[in-house]
Amino acid sequence: MREPNRERVPPARRTGLRQRLAELRGPEVPPQPLDARALAALAANPGCKRRAILDGAGVNKTALASALGSPSAFGQSQFAFMRGNAFEARVKADGGAELLRLVHEKLDAGAVPPTAGAVPDLSAVGPEGRTARTALALREATEAGVWTLLDHPLLALDVAGSPAFLEPDAVVVHPDGSWTVVEIKSFPMLDGSADAAKVGAAARQAAVYVLALERVAARLEATPEVRHTVLLVCPRDFSNLPTASAVDVRKQRSVTRRQLDRLTRIEDIADLLPEGTCFSPDLPTADLTAAVESVPATYAPECLSACELAFHCRDHSRAEGAVTSLGRSLRAELGGLTTITDVLSAARGETGDPTDPAVAALRRAARLRAEALGDRTGSLIGGEQQLAEAPGHTAC
Repeated sequence: MREPNRERVPPARRTGLRQRLAELRGPEVPPQPLDARALAALAANPGCKRRAILDGAGVNKTALASALGSPSAFGQSQFAFMRGNAFEARVKADGGAELLRLVHEKLDAGAVPPTAGAVPDLSAVGPEGRTARTALALREATEAGVWTLLDHPLLALDVAGSPAFLEPDAVVVHPDGSWTVVEIKSFPMLDGSADAAKVGAAARQAAVYVLALERVAARLEATPEVRHTVLLVCPRDFSNLPTASAVDVRKQRSVTRRQLDRLTRIEDIADLLPEGTCFSPDLPTADLTAAVESVPATYAPECLSACELAFHCRDHSRAEGAVTSLGRSLRAELGGLTTITDVLSAARGETGDPTDPAVAALRRAARLRAEALGDRTGSLIGGEQQLAEAPGHTAC
């Protein structure tokens, strides 16, 4: 079914937003494209307005973190980058014959075996041109009813009111007109299985591509099927030979879609910023810090593996005594107690409603700890270490 027509944004408003985001980024700073990995990380933390506005404005968060004095640990070695490119070239060699064979074997064994698949030219000027060319190639391949490989197509996805351009490794159109996302990774599959964390990250990325493809499919007259089972291609064991596995991304797709829908629209965040706010790394450190801190952040330890600004946000979260710095699960258990000071005060019996389940659990944990240490007074002395121990007693 087609998606309902959404309210069109007036051109003047789109132009104004684009200009506003350019001012936030810095007039001489080129925009950083928002890829699927960053988009998946953004969807995993929809409450973080800081990441939403920085990604929406195309700010280079790696350069920003370095300018703030908290450089990120992100990055891929040149050797790993070259190895990944070499493996992808091998998978797509000979017009993608091996890749199409793997898609047929793992996902569509009942279809006619691919002999010589079509590989349309997707080159065009600018991201908008490439996106339109990709949509045209998908429509033509669907109507043709033959195996077709789209090598690095470009897709667009609306993220909090701003377009994000996404480039999957490949999209395959089946003879029945259905579409499949292909993810090519350089980590190995040993005895048919790969590292679970890496497979999970690849599945979240692929789910973003599936969502973007569904937007393209919805605009066609006869809406084709976008398969929710993607193909993950990796080196087999310790060789450079490709092998593949089918990965169902329905769960990741549903979660990502729900989280993206929860994102605050970028223009709403931008309207709340002080006049003249700019995130250019060339600014003095004090001005840059003030600009970044003017946007609320929602830090959690999971950010360390997903965001370039995680170290900066962690330092400020710890300085403010925010409970989220100890983990989202702990924050959820503590209810309205948002700071470590509040939690310790409630555990000592100095503040807090005794009928609050979180407060009652903290006081019981404090008594149990005091008894275990031979202190019958029930006093709670210390800081984060004692706080970390308290929920452990609660769970017992």
